[in-house]
Amino acid sequence: MPDKRDYYEILGVSKSASDTELKKAYRKMAIKYHPDHNPDDKEAEAKFKEVNEAYEVLSDSQKRAQYDQFGHAAFEQGGAGGGYYGQGFDMGDLGDIFGSMFGFGGFSGSSRKSGPRRGNDINVNIQLAFEEAAFGCTKEIAVSIFDECETCHGTGAKAGSHAESCPRCNGTGQERFVQQSMFGAVTSVRTCSQCHGTGKIIKDPCTTCHGTGKVKKTKKYEVNIPKGIDNGQTIRLANKGEIGENGGGYGDLLVTVYVQPDRVFVRKGFDVYCDVPITFVQAALGGEIVIKTIDGEQKHTIKPGTQPETVVTLRGVGIPNLRNPKVRGNQIVTLKIKIPTDMSERQKDLLRQFFKEEEPKTQENKNASEDKKSFSEKMKDLFKE
Repeated sequence: MPDKRDYYEILGVSKSASDTELKKAYRKMAIKYHPDHNPDDKEAEAKFKEVNEAYEVLSDSQKRAQYDQFGHAAFEQGGAGGGYYGQGFDMGDLGDIFGSMFGFGGFSGSSRKSGPRRGNDINVNIQLAFEEAAFGCTKEIAVSIFDECETCHGTGAKAGSHAESCPRCNGTGQERFVQQSMFGAVTSVRTCSQCHGTGKIIKDPCTTCHGTGKVKKTKKYEVNIPKGIDNGQTIRLANKGEIGENGGGYGDLLVTVYVQPDRVFVRKGFDVYCDVPITFVQAALGGEIVIKTIDGEQKHTIKPGTQPETVVTLRGVGIPNLRNPKVRGNQIVTLKIKIPTDMSERQKDLLRQFFKEEEPKTQENKNASEDKKSFSEKMKDLFKE
């Protein structure tokens, strides 16, 4: 019998993979090898079972810990895991194991069918414009998911037939067997090799879903984007994911939004930042300018003598608060003085004249500074004596 492949290798993940990474890898591999995509392909069917077996172990923290320590031997008879654990071991079976081991009672005969299991969540991404994220919108999305087969209504059996209880495990989905050890009889439990844990055998499978009870469908949903949503945030649509197992219900649809950058505005929290150019004449003389906001254009009066990089705050015209859309952030405007590069000779002459008139003031300020410096130096000399 060939050696079994490493479970982490089967799913294509590292041994440090998180639960989320495991689930994502499992979903990808399960879809790849699902019978719907590979009809009459025995190799794909074998890999599909292999992927499910790997995920069954690694998705359970206790089983994963055993596997990390002992490898496949943890789930085989007489393996390094102590020889008491069979494939598909559940801590709920400890009573049976120890009862048989120490003579406190034999095999209990209790059976536990495979219980309901919730369907997989589906993750999708959508792109939003800056304004759509700020003020909200409605988006229609299409997702491809596994849903109930309409031909067999999820039973997996062809019309006129039905699934039968597995004769090997009597419908429990688990095989129990007794082996002798130095401690006496030991009862081991593992997933049924015939029904693979479902507890059912389908002799005449549905031709639409090939006995799985599921088919791939494309569904369309309208997603209401709330005001103020930010880049990377996720909207949850409950029960819009894939169908579960044994009546376990649907998973959720998780919609993650990515906001496209704007040419004018930059968002930080619920505030909006932008630069507004003004001429040096406007900066010197003051006056009314027009500032673009996410609501439209707004007039603003700047003071005479406005300096470069002056910051102006427009209150209440930023992004609506996600929790309370009536509350909005601010718009932070930095005024950038724009220097002309194509002045006429007359404009240059006027500037030269302006410079000549300003030069005495500049020189006067310079002289005052030098006098102040000279006085300071004199004081230092005085204290040195």
